[in-house]
Amino acid sequence: MAFDGITIAALVKELKGALSGGRIYKIAQPENDELLLTIKTADGGQRRLLISASASLPLIYLTENNKPSPMTAPGFCMLLRKHLQNGRITDLTQPGLERIIHLHIDHLNEMGDLCHKRLIVEIMGKHSNIIFADENDMIIDSIKHISGMVSSVREVLPGRPYFIPMTQDKQNPLCADFSSFKNTLTGSHMPVYKALYSFYTGLSPVMAQEICHRGGLDGDTSTAFFTETPEGEEILQKLYTSFECIMTQIKEGDFHPAIFYEKGVPAEYAPLPLTIYSQDDARFFDSVSQLLEQYYAEKNTFTRIRQKSADLRKIVQTALERNIKKYDLQVKQMQDTEKKDKYRIYGELLNTYGYEASVGDKSLEALNYYTNEMMTIPLDPLLSPSENAKKYFDKYGKLKRTYEALSTLTAQVKEEIDHLESIQAALDIALREEDLIQIKEELIDNGYIRRKGNAKKVKFTSRPFHYVNRDGFHMYVGKNNFQNDDLTFKFASGGDWWFHAKGIPGSHVVVKTEGAELPDSAFEDAARLAAHYSKARGQDKVEIDYTEKKNVKKPNGSKPGFVVYYTNYSMIIDSDLSSLTLIED
Repeated sequence: MAFDGITIAALVKELKGALSGGRIYKIAQPENDELLLTIKTADGGQRRLLISASASLPLIYLTENNKPSPMTAPGFCMLLRKHLQNGRITDLTQPGLERIIHLHIDHLNEMGDLCHKRLIVEIMGKHSNIIFADENDMIIDSIKHISGMVSSVREVLPGRPYFIPMTQDKQNPLCADFSSFKNTLTGSHMPVYKALYSFYTGLSPVMAQEICHRGGLDGDTSTAFFTETPEGEEILQKLYTSFECIMTQIKEGDFHPAIFYEKGVPAEYAPLPLTIYSQDDARFFDSVSQLLEQYYAEKNTFTRIRQKSADLRKIVQTALERNIKKYDLQVKQMQDTEKKDKYRIYGELLNTYGYEASVGDKSLEALNYYTNEMMTIPLDPLLSPSENAKKYFDKYGKLKRTYEALSTLTAQVKEEIDHLESIQAALDIALREEDLIQIKEELIDNGYIRRKGNAKKVKFTSRPFHYVNRDGFHMYVGKNNFQNDDLTFKFASGGDWWFHAKGIPGSHVVVKTEGAELPDSAFEDAARLAAHYSKARGQDKVEIDYTEKKNVKKPNGSKPGFVVYYTNYSMIIDSDLSSLTLIED
């Protein structure tokens, strides 16, 4: 989600409560476009405020983590230290619903006089900046200098006046009433959700869609609907009620920060509940800072792992596509061999009734003693009946040999496809680099990647996921095929329970019983883990097979992770893990 004005409003409320009255103890500039302020709070504690004006990821939030600083502080950092070291934060404000935060700071100058300064944080994508201004709105300096050569709208240079550029003529949504709301939306011809974020400051496309969803309206509906249909006025009133409700929450500071997940991956975050996403897949936080730190940490981890696994994914995808093409061709060839039995019967009937045919006949009507029906047998008129019979037996023999060879080959190729799909599933749930190392080793062992030179096998440090459910039962999930084998055949005992998604690639799940009988809730929780860590992840209904570990066998020479079992139970379950706690081993 965009770092919109509503997120800023929630942050201002949080920062005001945490930092007002605090004194700036340390000022660091870890990156060229980033500040880290250490603040001694009014209650005697200490907080760190991270401010980033990065064009790709502008941020501001409270953090517990420190960052190393360069040996020599940049000029902007030195200037702030000169003016703001030991300065007191008197207030934090947000103009309207703009993506701007003003830190109001009092400090003593060299003469001992009390001075007022402002540190202005603009979170505006590639235009983000951190600006240091005096009480007369004159810019003292900024972390990014913007000259007239770069921007014709506003120069951000020492000695220039500071102002908020009004380039889009947007309205403040906090001041809107129904009359102005109606005039604003009905005066345009565009999708409703686009009109909302285009004409009001601080609204992101996601929040605009949320307003439409709460108002019972499809966000892609044209604003012309309000004036061109009889029910338009009524729908517009419902939309305004939804809009007003959100604005009231902002004014009252009624924020509930949450991250919303899709298939286990953070999809969006917001300081207000997003009803356009399932609340079952939401994680709520006590503060916006916690949310932002967690969201971007998870997002960055996911993005980094996806980038690092790109080469492995390409190798697996290429091999998978090649094997699928081979399998499809073999299946087609197998279908062509289905007529082999017909040729055998032709030959047998010709041996039985061939005396009724003569050289030159093009067919023979004979009784098929297998079905007790008459059958027409095509004949080569240049051959005798016995020669025709031999020709059909030769065809039968060739197709039979082809069928037997293809039966073995298709089984091998299908096994290869299943194995590659299981590696794909393992790549989808990999969270750390050590998870990828184990998957790469499996690809090397199976000949998909060539081991470099005399390189030795690496030591594995990746471990299975470890969960505990509400009943206190420990559940383990293999992250890849090596871990699946180890979990099932080395870690699990005979009386432990084993779970796997039926007929699709996925992780082995083992529940340690320690001799106890599992309650129904434990079976359901383990099944949810098997559903979540499978190719069916995110589906509402997934069929799960489960059995005692002693019933699970591994055929000799089979691929990693491949097992067979003949005694099992099954259940249909969702993949919601809210009742489980992940243990960081």
